[in-house]
Amino acid sequence: MADTDIHHTVETVFRIEQARLIAGLTRMVRDVGRAEELAQDALVTALAEWPKTGVPDKPGAWLMAAAKRRAIDGLRRAKMAERKHAEIGRDLDDERDRIVEEIEAALDDDVGDDLLNLIFTACHPVLSPEARAAMTLRLIGGLTTDEIGRAFLSNEATVAQRIVRAKKTLRDSGVAYEVPRGEARAQRLASVLEVIYLIFNEGYAATAGDDLIRAELCTEAQRLGRILAGVTPDEPEVFGLLALMEIQASRLAARVGPDGEAISLTEQNRARWDQLLIRRGFVALDRAETLGGAGGPYALQAALAACHARARSAAETDWPRIAGLYDRLREVMPSPVVDLNRAVAHSMAFGPEVGLELVEEIERSSSVLQNYVPLPAAKGDFLFRAGRRAEARAQFEQAAALSRNAREKAFLLGRAAACKD
Repeated sequence: MADTDIHHTVETVFRIEQARLIAGLTRMVRDVGRAEELAQDALVTALAEWPKTGVPDKPGAWLMAAAKRRAIDGLRRAKMAERKHAEIGRDLDDERDRIVEEIEAALDDDVGDDLLNLIFTACHPVLSPEARAAMTLRLIGGLTTDEIGRAFLSNEATVAQRIVRAKKTLRDSGVAYEVPRGEARAQRLASVLEVIYLIFNEGYAATAGDDLIRAELCTEAQRLGRILAGVTPDEPEVFGLLALMEIQASRLAARVGPDGEAISLTEQNRARWDQLLIRRGFVALDRAETLGGAGGPYALQAALAACHARARSAAETDWPRIAGLYDRLREVMPSPVVDLNRAVAHSMAFGPEVGLELVEEIERSSSVLQNYVPLPAAKGDFLFRAGRRAEARAQFEQAAALSRNAREKAFLLGRAAACKD
């Protein structure tokens, strides 16, 4: 295998394993920033070693072992620096061996879930909600600061500062690396749900790169949601989020064509939707509603997804019900993004001109979505369906220019080209 192919393999493996590496290392060294550094060191080591030795059978375990050795070496150097050379002897050897054994035991301890522990740690109340979400997306989702900035409609420098400050605050505060119980858990739950869904969303519609979806992130978010549902069986919004992710994930195989091109919701082959995931989603949604959470933000979004899942074809979609659900969602979770999605729903239920009125109202009232790809994309769709092809083409081209995802850009340019017909 050529060195360039091995380097690509290393980077791919690291992207997949990064979150687990950081989570396991954080449990070991009790410092999120240090854990991230150790993971990066393991990546550098792999880039140097694998071209010579070949890709190991268990690359994730190899990276963890490399990071663990670096952590132990660092601890040994730190312990030696604390003592005079004359004092280094049997006592130090015994102490060093004891510490190394404790680290090994901590790393091999499989109690709990490392990723969920890391998310709860990152969502500690000592951090601002923005910092919690940004740091978790960086560590668990593997997003760059630029991608996180786009997800939060913020700039890269602000996001980078938040993450640096968050790591320092966690280190200096001595926050316990664990899933808390009782009231402490309840205080963090909303932030934990937010970041799990942000991770899912990055998998469902990748902010940047060559692929439209990152299925491994969706799978990881679903796994965390299922664990969380088991830990908090009486929290309706946990089940609302789980329902939402399960139903949305059911469409993943139908969202892209054989060459990776994007396929819009109305054009998808619904026979390819995963019926098992849909049934799981319906069960979780029923549980959320039984617990009295039908009006919660995630339960409402799950109910929206359920409307699509129940329709046997795009033509049978109950758009008036979807529009009504978005009206309710707007009340409990007001945001420009919800307003935009509501405009799409109203355009499908009541005509493209209604959608245009709503989206133009959004443009007048807020500049937050100024560089948000779905805004000109939605406006282009409304104009296209209203027969205003030239205006629609300009909107699709604007959306394509804003996109950082290759597949999304190609899809939007294709829609722009269709406006010429």
